[in-house]
Amino acid sequence: MIRGMAGLSEDDAGDDPMEAFRRWYADAGTDAVALATASADGAPAARMVLLKGADERGFVFFTNAASPKARDLAANPRAALLFHWPPDRQVRVTGPVARVADEESDAYWRTRPRGSQLGAWASRQSEVIATRAVLEERLDEVTRAFPGEVPRPPFWGGWRLVPGTIELWHHRDDRLHDRLQWRRDGDRWVRERLSP
Repeated sequence: MIRGMAGLSEDDAGDDPMEAFRRWYADAGTDAVALATASADGAPAARMVLLKGADERGFVFFTNAASPKARDLAANPRAALLFHWPPDRQVRVTGPVARVADEESDAYWRTRPRGSQLGAWASRQSEVIATRAVLEERLDEVTRAFPGEVPRPPFWGGWRLVPGTIELWHHRDDRLHDRLQWRRDGDRWVRERLSP
């Protein structure tokens, strides 16, 4: 499927939702995705994260394990992703989540710029701080503590959402949008067209 075509047909989409996703993702030019979680008592929360991997195993993002999102995922290990690519596309993904292996987190950590590595150590993500100066002081401390290579913090790592459903949505006039959904049925995908 190429941007600007009239719609989303079953022939364009094919039988493999990950292949269809990869084509749209390559065309989008952004890694930003909305991640929705729910706490143990069901309170929903959503925020933007960066997608750092997508293959047959699922969709990967990284975060501080003490962050609200990670606490939600630990307590209620299901999530949803929403990719929105204006003007005419979105992709919705739902499924269970699990931590990625330490080796995978280590490999991605080594690709991060030094400033981002130090920032991960300095920030106690989402905790209340008195002033920006507190954060800058922590950054100074960790910069001195790690003059060379910056190790991955034990509280930082990746999560993988294993898709149970993947939906591609394409805008059409008069709100008659194209919606193709794939859902897992054992070890195979079932593709269905949804009403707009």
